[in-house]
Amino acid sequence: MTERAPAAVVDDVLDAVAAAAPEIRDGLPGRRRHIDDTNPSGETVLAADDFADDLLERRLTAVDGVGAYASEERESVVDAGDGVSVTCDPLDGSSNLKSNNPMGTVVGVYDAALPASGRDLVGAAYVLFGPVTTMGAAVDGEATEYLVDDGVRDSLGALTIPDDPTVYGFGGRVPEWPGDFAAYADAVESELKLRYGGAMVADVAQVLTYGGVFAYPALRSAPDGKLRLLFEGAPMGYIVEAAGGRSSDGTRSLLDVDADDLHQRVPVHLGNADLVTRLQSRLD
Repeated sequence: MTERAPAAVVDDVLDAVAAAAPEIRDGLPGRRRHIDDTNPSGETVLAADDFADDLLERRLTAVDGVGAYASEERESVVDAGDGVSVTCDPLDGSSNLKSNNPMGTVVGVYDAALPASGRDLVGAAYVLFGPVTTMGAAVDGEATEYLVDDGVRDSLGALTIPDDPTVYGFGGRVPEWPGDFAAYADAVESELKLRYGGAMVADVAQVLTYGGVFAYPALRSAPDGKLRLLFEGAPMGYIVEAAGGRSSDGTRSLLDVDADDLHQRVPVHLGNADLVTRLQSRLD
């Protein structure tokens, strides 16, 4: 897909995302209002979503070796020439902006034309805008955590999910959970501490830090789930698996889900391998 080695392009993509992070964060205070628009998933758009998407589109399509940019805020792929395809959830959890809770950015780098399988990922990353700005990234099966300071990423070492799980967080309204998932949730709540903040990036970061399980399952009203495969599910699954955990759509790794549509939704389950295996067996 590109004359440059994909690993070199991924490194430049991560640098570009880190460089954009302070600008995204600094641009949040004045962009908490909704604009008169909806994204391709039918969700209302905040000015902050639009701002982050425009900024990342400019920065990432300028990277040598990036040939396409797609985001959940755009209907179609932006053609940038020859190279890898970059997907982006520019501001995951942007609804948390009103209550001033964490949110972040999710990026996937696919060495294939979109829509593409998670097996075509050559890198993925998330930026978490918490009390400090951090990045979790995976390249070539290795996950690393970074502190992002003044637009530069500084390695904090390997990102590895702990063996002894502590937390769980499940999205969707409880009455909307199917019975099999609800039964699993009942069992898990007696073992782990509830930590759920409404931003997938922040909730998965807690699971990667403390061990545990995150899920936004299939719902009675949304059997295909709510999260997007290319923008959220596969990239976060790629990172969690590189960190020693497991991902699943309920039957298989998120990386093995066929991608038929750019804005395809998927149930997402991420965390310690044994917890996700238990969950998957409940859903079979």
